Amino acid sequence: MSDGPVADFFPAAQRKSLNGWGRTAPTTADVVTPMTREQVADALRRRTDRGVIARGLGRSYGDPAQNGGGLVLDMTSMNRVLDADLENGVVTVEAGVSLDRLIELFVPFGFFVPVTPGTRQVTVGGAIGADVHGKNHHAHGSFCDHVLSMDLLLADGTVRTVTPEGDPELFWATAGGMGLTGIVLSAVVRMTPIETSLVSVDTDRTRDLDEIMALMAETDEKYAYTVAWLDCLAKGRNLGRSVLTCGEFARLEDLPAKKRANPLKFKSGTLVTVPDIVPGRLPNKFTMGLFNEMWYRKAPQHKVGQLQSISAFFHPLDAVQEWNRAYGKTGFLQYQFVVPFEREAALRQVVEKISAAGAPSSLTVLKRFGPGNRGYLSFPKPGWTLTLDFPTNTPGLSRLLHELDELVLSNDGRMYLAKDSRMDPADMARMYPRLEEFRTVRAKVDPDGVFVSDQARRLGLA
Repeated sequence: MSDGPVADFFPAAQRKSLNGWGRTAPTTADVVTPMTREQVADALRRRTDRGVIARGLGRSYGDPAQNGGGLVLDMTSMNRVLDADLENGVVTVEAGVSLDRLIELFVPFGFFVPVTPGTRQVTVGGAIGADVHGKNHHAHGSFCDHVLSMDLLLADGTVRTVTPEGDPELFWATAGGMGLTGIVLSAVVRMTPIETSLVSVDTDRTRDLDEIMALMAETDEKYAYTVAWLDCLAKGRNLGRSVLTCGEFARLEDLPAKKRANPLKFKSGTLVTVPDIVPGRLPNKFTMGLFNEMWYRKAPQHKVGQLQSISAFFHPLDAVQEWNRAYGKTGFLQYQFVVPFEREAALRQVVEKISAAGAPSSLTVLKRFGPGNRGYLSFPKPGWTLTLDFPTNTPGLSRLLHELDELVLSNDGRMYLAKDSRMDPADMARMYPRLEEFRTVRAKVDPDGVFVSDQARRLGLA
């Protein structure tokens, strides 16, 4: 189907240097920004032998949305809502629609996105490719658990409507498959019904790692959304001291009278933008030690029923545009892993090693995962997941991370491909036991390796 004159021309490719959100390892590619399905298919036909990969808003931390020397399709202009069933909360959207846009459009109608990571600046296509998770994984799984179907452009130029029931192999290879099975053109997503746009939040400040882990285990059945901030620099009896925040969307009866007149009001936006002139060593052991002390002390010992906005509870960093610039030109990497629940000792060893090394993480987040889904390369599985942001110029960082890798691997853990920028390819099969199944499905739909990224080459996925 043509969309009129816009479908009659092919958008010019632009040679661009691209990197992930961590601002490391840039590579140069030809970037095309299609606006229609026809233009996506045309770009696929015009590819070179370096292949093609789709890209959304660039929030993967490493290189999965880069394709050095090849073609990158910027999907952000394919951002239309195609259909909305407001009775059942089911929306059909193009792949370039952001979670931010979904929230903005549908919260006033009483629906929230089923899963959101720590930023809403993620496209639906990217959310599927990374099978993103959020604070509610223990209760509601990851994003692809709520995708009813998707239209996927395959390497041979055909479009297939893929569902978990009708085409389970391809669906679950695409879920978390980092764009290597095809290009998601559109998707049907089931939203979450809400009565208000405010979250009722309970906060607890804990003294150490044992206390936070015990408290989090108790909260799984009580709250849909749970996350802990952890002080990775604390030592001794304070090791792993944390602030736990747990929430549920407030009901209408929970709101004060003055807010009940417009209970679904939502306002997004940013407060400040970080300039691109920050010194590379601004986030360091000293500055982060001061920040961690302040953040821990300002948290209440125990507070119940505080009403917070969607932005404040789910996406506090989105208030600061281009916040990744705070790490300077050298950038940062995010290290996220999961270890099973019976391997708590490994989690403690990781925290001890980071504390002993004095490695400053500006954002250290602890969550609990529920059961994983059928995605061959989907990251979550039952266990503890810890996320850390490290400046790349941290002294001794490479040695520390290699030690953490071995701890994770030896305890049946894995690292998240959407955050990865340095994984050893030899470790992939140990972390993802269904890797060969993924490769088999991929070979069926893309035997020539048309869909490829810098990450896929680096890890031997393509």
